[in-house]
Amino acid sequence: MRRIFSSKGIVTLIAMIACIVIIFFAYKYRVEKEINAISVPYALRDIPARSEITEDMIGTVKVASSMITKTVIQNKNDILGKYVNYNTYIPAGSLFYSTSIVNWENMPDSAWRNIYTDYTIFSLPVGVLTTYGNSIFPGDKIDLYYQTSDNGKYVIGKLIEGIEVLAVKDGSGNHIFKKSDKQQNATALIFSVPEDLHLLLRKAILVSGSGSLIPVARNANYNPETNVSSEYLKNLIESRCREVPLDVIEEDNIETDNNVKIENNNTNNTEVDSE
Repeated sequence: MRRIFSSKGIVTLIAMIACIVIIFFAYKYRVEKEINAISVPYALRDIPARSEITEDMIGTVKVASSMITKTVIQNKNDILGKYVNYNTYIPAGSLFYSTSIVNWENMPDSAWRNIYTDYTIFSLPVGVLTTYGNSIFPGDKIDLYYQTSDNGKYVIGKLIEGIEVLAVKDGSGNHIFKKSDKQQNATALIFSVPEDLHLLLRKAILVSGSGSLIPVARNANYNPETNVSSEYLKNLIESRCREVPLDVIEEDNIETDNNVKIENNNTNNTEVDSE
């Protein structure tokens, strides 16, 4: 060993190798420290707007911490079961961003999905005064009052009770969820009612205008069934409208009518040819 270390050439070579090793590991340490790779979820395929994000859509990849911004979602559990926002889509290979992911309840028009069978969506024009200074929000219960005139006298009363507001929109069609500095004035309350009440409300607007329907907010414990409150007001509205029966066209009648048309066409063609 003494002979080896007594040789300047060998000592120099060993020193150079040691320096190279030290430099290599020091560089590797600095690079890894700088990169600090983090595992984050990413999209395995294109995910369209309004799609629910499921397990098979998500993969994981390591990326440099310097690439991770505040809006990048780092936990897969914060994505599963959520939805792609209505105004965007997530391309394959993309990371997930909080601005692109929403709960279903926060999706515009998501309330339409859960309306009762045979119920119909209705949009009631409103303003600042009729919404108590923009204080009616989705989930609130309201009654609808009706005002009109009959034989020169004013008439007002509760027409329908127990309506749940599904959405509130401003003049640009944007949803109003809660009060904020940037909130616009409400212009429409959207709710659903059985088809017979839907027609009744349409008739009321035709007879007396949209301003004749007045929403009245109720408290959180108010929960009656949605129904007509005043037969008098209902009859008053319907007395001013003509009843339109539903026409049911049977398939046999359609086939008969088509055969008659075909025969008539053939007759007409024959007459033209004979001339």
